[in-house]
Formats: sequence, structure tokens, C-alpha cells
Amino acid sequence: MTDPAAAPAAGALATLAAAVQRNCDLADAHHADGKSLCTYLLGMREYFRWETRLPPGQAPERAALSRWIAQREARWELLREDGAAGFAPLPIAEGIDPFDDERVNRHLVGQEVVYGAGVGLFGAPLFFLARRESDHFRDGARVIVAGAELARGFVAAPAVSRGDTVIIRRDALRRWLWTRIEAAQREPADNAFGTALRAYGDPADAATVERMAQGETETLILHELGELKAGGLLGAEWEAMLAGIGDRRTELLVRAVRDLLADCLVTLPALIERQADTSLHFWRASFDGLRRVLDPDLAAACRASPPGIDRSALDRAAQRGRETWREVAEDLLSNWRRGGNAALQARAAALSAAG
Repeated sequence: MTDPAAAPAAGALATLAAAVQRNCDLADAHHADGKSLCTYLLGMREYFRWETRLPPGQAPERAALSRWIAQREARWELLREDGAAGFAPLPIAEGIDPFDDERVNRHLVGQEVVYGAGVGLFGAPLFFLARRESDHFRDGARVIVAGAELARGFVAAPAVSRGDTVIIRRDALRRWLWTRIEAAQREPADNAFGTALRAYGDPADAATVERMAQGETETLILHELGELKAGGLLGAEWEAMLAGIGDRRTELLVRAVRDLLADCLVTLPALIERQADTSLHFWRASFDGLRRVLDPDLAAACRASPPGIDRSALDRAAQRGRETWREVAEDLLSNWRRGGNAALQARAAALSAAG
């Protein structure tokens, strides 16, 4: 039983959120500018909406957004200039390491909030604090669905997993959906995302996006369960390899390989078995970038019968992918064991070129 005195009282929640936000800001000070200009500006636009509580999908006033970006960048500059600045312990108990999310959450029992911490793409630390909507166990994993976010950084991944815990950040998912809606308006009407969205109702209705966020939470859970299953197959060495990669292109490929394995192990088989065509359209809409280049079989299955879904073609591609991507992942590990990052980088470059 948790000692009630060890957990923060309701009045201390704002203090905790401020401490988490400060660590988010410090992480952003060192990592937020590592994006392309377009990605950076789109991300700052959405971050502004969150911080100023603008409704998702509402266009920010341009001058206000510009001032906010300038103020945010000035704060990041001050944090970078402070050589003594480090990630601060969180104000719980005697002070808890901000990366010890498991211990933090033990102290937050009864507070109806969840804390997340980890390391994301290119070594960027990630932190958030959010309201907890649900918490249950499934397939050997703890699955938490978070709602409104009290503290977050520039990057807000809709789904994260660490250890045997999966957290779906539904507010982040909802905001990501709105950015996709804005992008889909410039695409053909029968694009995969638009098809999935229309299955939930009128695309112009905010309630449609909310229904989609609720419905596609399951797709994100399936992918994260696939990540955990892939991690069990590949072992702890995979995480050690990933943590030590110093080359961005190599890291993108390594992450894409595990994503493909996760989807072929869990996400696609589950959705196909359920004949969940709407969620398959949603999955297809996010199947892009390096993953699409690396797996032409899945890409071809996605194109097989627009605007419908050829579940048989996807199933065959996923069955092949379960073997293919496990073999590729183990090959990457083997190269890393033999020759370290140099050998891993060379093998990753060869895979990218072959794709």
C-alpha cells in the first residue's frame, strides 16, 4: 500500500507539472531544432495550440504565433547557455530522478495522473504528465490510456512503450489527427486517411475526430504490443545497439525495421482477423517514409484495390514480413556484434540502397 504522505497532494500537482515542464523545455532546448524547417514550424504551430489552449484544428493568429515562437526560442537559448542546467529531480518524496518513471508513478497512485519519461529519436529525452483515463493489463503488458496533458515537450508521440508498459497519449493522438486532416485537404479525396476519417462521420465535424481518436486508440495499442513482442524476440541487445547509434540515417532504418516487425507480428494480423477495414485504412495512411520503401510487398498490398482493402494481400505480405523483418533485425544485430557501429552503419546503408 502506498504511503499517502509520499504522494503529492492535489495542491502540489501544479508544482509537479511545472517541474516536468521545465525538464521538457530543457530537452527541447537541445533537440527541438534538429528537425527540417517545415517539420519544425508545423510542430511549433501545434505546440502553440496546446500551450495556449486553442482548439485543435483552429488556425493560430499569425502574429501571436510568431511572438510565441520567438519567446520559446529565447527561453531555450537561456537554458542552453546555463551550463549548470540539468534535468531536475521531480518534487516527490525526497526528489526522484525524472527518468525513473516507474518510481514516480508508484508515488502518483490515487492521483489519476500518469507520468512518462524516456529517450526518443536521436537520443532526445521525452517527458510528459497527463490525466489517466484507463489502466489495465493485456497480453502481459500494462496498458495506460492518458488524456489531457499537463506538461509536455515539442515532440508528443501518440504512443510510447517502456519495459512492459504501454501508454497511449490520446490528446497527442487527437492533435496529430487534426494535423493529418489539414494535410489531407491538399490530397485526393480518396486518400487512405480521408477514407478512414469518413468512416467515423462528417470530416468537418469535430466529433468525428474525437470518435476516430477513440476508435484508433486500439490500433496504437496493437502496434505497441507488437513492439513489446518484437523486443522479446530480439532481446536486450537490440536496445543497447539502438542507444549507441550515432548516425541518424542508421537509427531511422533500425527503428523502421522494428516497426515493420511489430506490425507484421501483431497489428496487421489482429486488424485483418477482425476485418477492421477502417483501422486498416488508418494504418495504411501512416505507412509511409522508410517503412514503405523497405517493404515493397506491404506497399503493393496497400495499393492493391483502392479505395478498398485487400485483406488477403495484406495478410500474405504480413506473413512474409514476420520472417523477413526478424531475419533483417537479427542480421543488423549480428553486424553490430562483429563490428560495432561502423559495421551496423554499413549494413544499414546497404539495406536502404536495396530498398
